[in-house]
Amino acid sequence: MEFFRRELTNEQLVEFYRAIVLPRMIEEKMLVLLRQGKISKWFSGIGQEAISVGATLALDNDEWIMPLHRNLGVFTTRKMPLIKLFKQWQGDKDGYSKGRERSFHFGTKEHHICGMISHLGPQLAIADGVALAHKLKNEKKVSIAFTGDGGTSEGDFHEALNTAAVWDLPVIFIIENNGYGLSTPTNEQYRCKSLVEKAAGYGIEGIQIDGNNLLTVYDTIKGVREYCIEQQKPYLIECMTFRMRGHEEASGVKYVPKNLFDEWEKKDPIKNYESWLVEENILSAEEIVSIRGEIKHHIDEEIRKGMISEKLVANTQEELSDVYATRHSSPEMLIDNSNGQTQMDVTSEKKFINAISDALEQSLEKHPDFVLMGQDIAEYGGAFKVTEGFVDKFGKDRIRNTPLCESAIVGTALGLSLKGYKSMMEMQFADFVTVGFNQIINNLAKINYRWGQNADVVIRMPTGGGVGAGPFHSQSNEAWFVHTPGLKVVYPSTPTDAKGLLIAAINDPNPVIFFEHKGLYRSISEQVPDAYYEIEIGKARHVSKGEDVSIITYGAGVHWALEYAKKHPDLSVGILDLRTLLPLDYDAIREAVSRTGRVLILHEDTLIGGIGGEISAWINENCFHLLDAPVMRCASLDSPIPFNIELEKNFMAYSRLEKTMETLLNY
Repeated sequence: MEFFRRELTNEQLVEFYRAIVLPRMIEEKMLVLLRQGKISKWFSGIGQEAISVGATLALDNDEWIMPLHRNLGVFTTRKMPLIKLFKQWQGDKDGYSKGRERSFHFGTKEHHICGMISHLGPQLAIADGVALAHKLKNEKKVSIAFTGDGGTSEGDFHEALNTAAVWDLPVIFIIENNGYGLSTPTNEQYRCKSLVEKAAGYGIEGIQIDGNNLLTVYDTIKGVREYCIEQQKPYLIECMTFRMRGHEEASGVKYVPKNLFDEWEKKDPIKNYESWLVEENILSAEEIVSIRGEIKHHIDEEIRKGMISEKLVANTQEELSDVYATRHSSPEMLIDNSNGQTQMDVTSEKKFINAISDALEQSLEKHPDFVLMGQDIAEYGGAFKVTEGFVDKFGKDRIRNTPLCESAIVGTALGLSLKGYKSMMEMQFADFVTVGFNQIINNLAKINYRWGQNADVVIRMPTGGGVGAGPFHSQSNEAWFVHTPGLKVVYPSTPTDAKGLLIAAINDPNPVIFFEHKGLYRSISEQVPDAYYEIEIGKARHVSKGEDVSIITYGAGVHWALEYAKKHPDLSVGILDLRTLLPLDYDAIREAVSRTGRVLILHEDTLIGGIGGEISAWINENCFHLLDAPVMRCASLDSPIPFNIELEKNFMAYSRLEKTMETLLNY
C-alpha cells in the first residue's frame, strides 16, 4: 500500500493517525463489553475506518454528513464526547436520543451529523436537500452521504443520484463496497463490473479508490469536494474495502471464505498506515505505543464515567411532548376559531384552488427560505394549475420541477429543513404518496422524537373521488397517516379554511400532510380574506349547532352533510368539520356529542380502518353517558374506487347517507 503525503505536515499525519486509531480501539473495547453483556448490539466497522475518518477529515466541520451504522469514525473525528456516545449505545437517558434510539440511529445538529434509519437508502436524498440549501445560499459547501454496496440496489440510491445530477447539487455519494450486503456477496447484488460505473448513467463523474488507504481517501475527498463546489455538481466515489467482522456480531462470519480474511488482513488500514509512519520516521515505535496507551486510557476513563447513569424512568408526558417540535414564532391568528368570523374587512370571492394558490404565494413572499417542489409545478403550473405563474415571479430556484421520484424529493425536503429552510412538496396525486411512504413515515415523522431535529415540511395531497379518475387517482388515504405520531394531518373543506390552514402548516416546524379534495377545487367558492392569516391546526369548526343529530366529518363530507341538512329542514342537524385529523379536537367532538346524543361519522374513505372507527371508539370510551343511540359510521365501500361514474357513485359514502341517517334517527 503506497501513501502519498502531498502537502500534509508531520503534525497533520500524526493527528490523522490518532483519528484512525481511536475508532478501532473503541470498537475493540465494545466487543469486550458486548461479550460481558454490558452493551446489547454492535455493528462493527473494523477494517473500514479509513473511509469514515478520511472523508470527515476532508470536510469543514459545519458540512453535514449522512453516515450509516459502520461509520464510528465520522462521530469520533467530529470530536463527539465518547462518554455521551457510550451512554447512547447503552440506551441511557443522557445519551443523544434520550434512550429512544440504538447505536448510530441518531443525529446531532451541533456536529452536523444526520442520524440514519434502518432502511439505509433514505440518507442519500437528505444529502441532496442539504446540498440544495448550500446551492441556494451560494455557500461554498458540500454534503456527504454514505451507502454500502447492498444499498446501491435500493430505489433511493437511483432517485437521490438522479435528482442530484438533474439539479446539479454539490453532494458527494460514497459507496463503501465491503463485498457483502449482510451475507449476500456482491456477485448476487449487481452485474456491473464496478459500482462506480453507475455514475455515467446519471451523467456525473465517479472514481473507484482504495478505501483502506487513509491518505488516498482524504486526498480524493478533498479534491472531489473542490470539484463539487467549483462545478456545482455531484460526484460518486466507490471505496473498495472489507468488513473484518460480521454484519453485526450475532451474525458471525461463516459465510465468508477464510482466504478473504487473510487477503484483507494484509490491507488493514491502520497497520499499513502505522508501518508507513514508522518507515518515514514520522513516528517511532515507542511513540506509537505511547499514543495507543494514551488513547486506551482515554477510552477506559470515558467508559468508566459513561457507566454512571441514573436508571431511566419513563415519563409519559415527556415522551408525548417530544413527538412534535415546538413552534417558537407567534401564529398569525387573524381568524377567530370560536365563531369563524374574520377580523379583516377586505375579502374576495375565491374558489378553493385559488385560496390554496394565495396561501402559497403569500408564504413565498413572507419566507425567502421557502421552496416549492413537485412534478410539473414550474412553467406548467402543476397538474391542477395551483402554482401557475409562480415561476415567473419567484424563479426556478424556488419553484422547482422534480424528476418522478417522490421518495428522493421528500428526503430532499428533510435535508432542506436541516439547513433551516421551509419546503412544500406537491404530490401530483395523493395516490402517488406510496412511492415516498418510507421517507414520510420513518424519517419525517420520527426525527424530532428521535433526536430533536424538526422537519419543516408540508406535503400537499390532491385527493378524493367524484371526478371519474379511477383507482390510482381518486383514493382517500388520509387514515394511513393518522396512525403515525409526529405527522400532522390537515384536511380543509372551505376556501377560507384551506388558505388559513395551509399558511399555518407552512409556519409549523413539524411535517404536515395537507389533503386537498380535487372535487372541491373549482366547485365551491366564498369570500376569503385577502390578507395573510392562519387558522390553528388541531381546531375543529362547528359549521352548524343542531339539536337532533350531529354529523362529524371533514373535506367533501362537510358539503354532503350541508346538502343533507338542506333537504331535511325539519331536522336540526349539527355539523362538525374536523379540519385537522391529527391531532383531533376532542373537545369539539365531545361538544357535538353532548348537544344531540346522536352521532354520525361521515367520510369518503373506506369503512374498515378509516378514521371514523377511531373517533367512534373514543366517543364510546369517553362520552358513552351522553349517547342516546349507537355511534354510526357512513363511509365508502370497502373496495378500490372504480372508474365508471355510476360505479363510483355507488362506491361513495354519500350514496348511503340517507339510509344511514334514517337508521340512526329511528333507533
